[in-house]
Amino acid sequence: MKRQRVVIEDLMQKDFSYFLTEPLGKNFHKTFCPELTPKEMLELGIFGGKYMTDCTLEFPSDWFDNAILCSQRHNPELNFFNVNASQPLAYWRKKNWIYLEDPRGWFQWYCRYYMGRRCIDDERQIKRWQAMHRHISQIKKNCKQGDLECRIKQSQALLHWAYDSRKI
Repeated sequence: MKRQRVVIEDLMQKDFSYFLTEPLGKNFHKTFCPELTPKEMLELGIFGGKYMTDCTLEFPSDWFDNAILCSQRHNPELNFFNVNASQPLAYWRKKNWIYLEDPRGWFQWYCRYYMGRRCIDDERQIKRWQAMHRHISQIKKNCKQGDLECRIKQSQALLHWAYDSRKI
C-alpha cells in the first residue's frame, strides 16, 4: 500500500498530519482483535455522543451515517446502556494516559489505527485494550449470559473499548 498522508484541522489539532501505511481495517497486531469497528461503536452509542463531533472529516463519511452523536454536550442517555461510563478528559490527562498525537484518547487512537496508521503508541494502547478483559471476566462471573441489565456501567465501558458486551 502506498503511504497516504492525512492532514488534521480540528478543535484539538491544528497543522497535524499522519500517514496511513496499512489498508483500512487490516493488518492488526496479532494480539489485537477488537470485536467492534469504529463505525459499529458510533452507531451503538458511546461516550455520550459527544466524542469526535468536530473531526468527522478525518474518517470515512459512512462511519457517521447512523452514528449517535450530540455536538452540544456529553449525554449519557445516548449511550447504548444509557449510563455514563466515562471519565472526563482531564482525568485521563492527569493519569498521563493521553498520547500527544491522539489528544482525545484511546478511541481516537483506535480510529486512526483502524484507518491504517501505525505509530509508536500502538503497543501501549493494545495493552490497555487487553487490560479491559478483566471486565468481561467480572460480567461472566456475576451475570447471566445475555442479561443486558447486569453491570451496565462495565458493559458500556467495554463498548467504549471495542468489546461487544451485548454478547457476553
